[in-house]
Amino acid sequence: MLGVILTFPEKRSDNYTIPVNEEPVVKLTERRLLMSKRIDKAITVVRKDRLKTYSLHVSNPLPVTARSKMEVLLKALPDEPFFLVEGNMPLVMPFLVNYMAGLFYESEPEALIPVWKDRTAEIMHAVYEPDALEDAINAAMAEGYRSLSRITEFLEYEPLSIEELSKRNPKVTLSFFRVRNQFDVRFAEETLRKP
Repeated sequence: MLGVILTFPEKRSDNYTIPVNEEPVVKLTERRLLMSKRIDKAITVVRKDRLKTYSLHVSNPLPVTARSKMEVLLKALPDEPFFLVEGNMPLVMPFLVNYMAGLFYESEPEALIPVWKDRTAEIMHAVYEPDALEDAINAAMAEGYRSLSRITEFLEYEPLSIEELSKRNPKVTLSFFRVRNQFDVRFAEETLRKP
């Protein structure tokens, strides 16, 4: 399966090159994703004007010009099912990626999206079928939605309970952790040091 890492800042606080253990967070995210046995290759979707910066840190940067994450995904959609993760998630758990990819291939839904108890969907840590995602994004944009989180309204997705998974392995929840500031950096560094 292909891994797609999205590094498209929409807010000033979105920083995918913030150092964690002296390496850019996006590089750690790529490395952790590629540790999964089910991910054959990873591409990192980057803003075209930041290609030079990212090409120093990731193996397959894909430059895109767009105004929003929805537009970015439309322009960067691969031809095969893919695992999508945001570039500031350095604790992505390879065992969870393997499990999700396996479930996706078993039932082949339009998407397999982890969901919290309050029904919040982790759309940036999910498996997608590209044609279904394209249709969902186009439908959301036609309705005037700008937030990528609204795509779930237009997808026949299979929810995956995060709480149920974390009962079996508490480390599951770390997979959804995002590095946004120096406090997050410290937490990520301490977590990565633990065996």
